[in-house]
Amino acid sequence: MYLEKLLVTLLAAPVIAPVPATVAHQVIAQAPAQQAPAPAQAAPKAEAPKAAEAPKAPEKKIAPEVKDLVERMQSFYEKTQDFSADFKQDYKYKALRRTQSSTGTVIYKKPGLMRWEYEKPSKRTFVLAGEKVYAYDPEAQTLSMGRIDTSQLSASVTFLFGQGKLANEFAISKGACKDCKGTLLVLDPLKEEPRFRQVRLEVDPKTAQVLKSTVVDPDGSENAIAFLNLKTNVGVEADAFKINPPEGTRIDDFTKTRK
Repeated sequence: MYLEKLLVTLLAAPVIAPVPATVAHQVIAQAPAQQAPAPAQAAPKAEAPKAAEAPKAPEKKIAPEVKDLVERMQSFYEKTQDFSADFKQDYKYKALRRTQSSTGTVIYKKPGLMRWEYEKPSKRTFVLAGEKVYAYDPEAQTLSMGRIDTSQLSASVTFLFGQGKLANEFAISKGACKDCKGTLLVLDPLKEEPRFRQVRLEVDPKTAQVLKSTVVDPDGSENAIAFLNLKTNVGVEADAFKINPPEGTRIDDFTKTRK
């Protein structure tokens, strides 16, 4: 489903599918029962075993030469209430050795409202509103509704909302890029991340705005999105995130639990 692919590669968040009750019951039934303590017996006291040391938390790493830029970038998006921009997306399929390019516009408004309006190669609309996501395909006359757990969003996404702290989840270093218009930051997850392998952010060193974001999939495919004509705090209205499909549009609601 294209909606799921967009969320995984663009927002780095999985769509939540309702779990059938029968499956939930099976998981509970298969859980090991807790053993009852054995009866007390007269026996010499044994030395208590030493408690196992708790595993150390991953060390937070950020290269000194990019520390200031990362902090300014983080501060910039914390102060941003809304933004609008044109975008160009290039998705490189590693296995197929081909690239799919798309263009359109994106708008964002705190807290957690985002709309991606694809113009080429075909018109499509994607809206993230809280924990709900909508995908509208005017050609197919379909509107799909899904749900995501925003608490599971990576900091690679939530920092755009002024929430996530990149340094808490990534080792951040400066990358080499002769074609970049800004400073290339390479973000490697501090712990195993099944949704993506790496994130690269091209940042304007003067404004601390993200000019381009690239998410590397586990299979090596790359989803690169360049932001053009970015404008911040322009007063985006909440109504801009509503989708009003024409009569006759088929609506697929995946937010409801299926029996």
